[in-house]
Amino acid sequence: MKINHGNELANTFLAFRTEFILVGVLSALANLLMLTPTIYMLQVYDRVMVSQNELTLVVISLITLALFGVIAIAEWARSKILVSAGQRLDERLGTRIFNATFESRLAGLQDPSKSPSRAFSDLLQVRQFITGNGIFAFFDLPWAPIYIAVCFLLHPLLGWLSILFACVQLALAGLSHRLSAPPAEAAQLAQTDVTQYVQSKLRNTEVLESMGMLANLRAQWARRHRLSLDQGSKAADLNHRLTTISKFVRYTQQSLALGAGALLVIDGELSPGAMIAANVLISRALSPIDLVVSTWRTAITSSQAFKRLNTLLDTHPDLKRDPALTRMPPRGGLTLRGVIATAPARRTPILNGVGFSVAPGTVLVVLGPSGSGKSTLARVILGIWGDVRGEVLLDGLPVEGWDRGELGPNVGYLPQDIELFEGSVAENIARFGDIDSDRVIAAAQSAGLHEMILRFPKGYDTELGDAGGTLSGGQRQRIALARAIYGQPALVVLDEPNANLDEAGETALARAVEQLKVAGSTVVLVSHRQGVIALADRLLILNEGRVEAEGPRDTVIAALRSNSGPSPR
Repeated sequence: MKINHGNELANTFLAFRTEFILVGVLSALANLLMLTPTIYMLQVYDRVMVSQNELTLVVISLITLALFGVIAIAEWARSKILVSAGQRLDERLGTRIFNATFESRLAGLQDPSKSPSRAFSDLLQVRQFITGNGIFAFFDLPWAPIYIAVCFLLHPLLGWLSILFACVQLALAGLSHRLSAPPAEAAQLAQTDVTQYVQSKLRNTEVLESMGMLANLRAQWARRHRLSLDQGSKAADLNHRLTTISKFVRYTQQSLALGAGALLVIDGELSPGAMIAANVLISRALSPIDLVVSTWRTAITSSQAFKRLNTLLDTHPDLKRDPALTRMPPRGGLTLRGVIATAPARRTPILNGVGFSVAPGTVLVVLGPSGSGKSTLARVILGIWGDVRGEVLLDGLPVEGWDRGELGPNVGYLPQDIELFEGSVAENIARFGDIDSDRVIAAAQSAGLHEMILRFPKGYDTELGDAGGTLSGGQRQRIALARAIYGQPALVVLDEPNANLDEAGETALARAVEQLKVAGSTVVLVSHRQGVIALADRLLILNEGRVEAEGPRDTVIAALRSNSGPSPR
């Protein structure tokens, strides 16, 4: 894998230079001692067999056995060092990759080949490569010329023959790389597409079954699956052919090496012991090259995984902050200036030149027709929209400059697409942090949820299951509302919070907004229902991504009526 010294991932690997140097030293020791079988054969055939001296045989056998023990220890030690390095690499990069995947998802990444969900698989691929046999081939490969040089010492013909064999193996490795890389990548992308397609449909099984869509979607899956099978079959067939050719070449080389040695013995230019030793030596010289050929595909996929991780981490750097810069908790003052929000799939901006200012403790209600950019505005305010130009300021500071660990507890968000997580009701409301029972109950009471939770089988300890699938839409929305207002955050953004609420739920929502206002929280409430206008201190009307009207509630309503403009929606 090619490492660029100017990036974070490369620097992480460079931090393990001591381990790699030590592995290199142990590999050098093991490879140097791999000459032991050659020397042993020469001594046995050319000295012991001639002298018939049993003591000499015992001594050289014991020495050889001891050297074999040293080889075994060296190979075990280098494996252990790399396994330990792999574990520490995972520990060092795990958190960074975890954070970068979420940042990448917030940026709206759509390309399946660069999906954040692949990041941990890529890390596993890289870690397995540096702890597997493939990496040893690259440590052993520099010793092949030394073995070839020893072949030249035995006889020039054997040396040139070993060079020829090495060139054939290297050419085969290059051919394997050029031919196998595109089909392997295509097969992997096709399989990823099939997997993601199935997973996305499994999340909507009730819709598929109730409206008879399963057969149509199964046909689409079948097309994708057939493409995946075809691509995988082509890649596997090519890989098998290359493996077969590699085996043919390897067996042919072994026989030719033995035949050449036998010819030199017949001509009196080589002893029988040297013939056997040369055959072993040539095999040893070609062994790292053969291992490179056999693990080439793994090396390719590991290199691709390395590049994807490198791109992910460089695109989403770890912005370390000085502890001295830790800020006071926000008060909730919100200012937007000239905000333009776009998305990769759109030619025109979703938000275009949006600007307004809201003082702490204000309830801002955002109205507008569907597709006017209301939900995008909510995400922009929170700093979770990927492509934004202009200024989004929280207490006069750019929202993206806040440390999320500091800002998160002071922000509440209720999205349109409600997502609850596996865990108890209390854990979900407390955002899976340390559970403060008083604050959990207070949030549940503000959301009008406390009595309902007490009727659950285990109360606040009731497990919700996957995405809260056992709850109704209204129950999920009210639990998500309690999570958003947990701890009375300074800034609360509610996107269509009454979409699934009944009359009691809307009453609880109004009470929760009033309590947040009394506590000094800034509330941004996105809705299309006129009933929430009564909660507003200020109104903002969006239309096609532009601010149509903004200001105090009564002033905006009066202006819209006097201009015969659209009524708030």
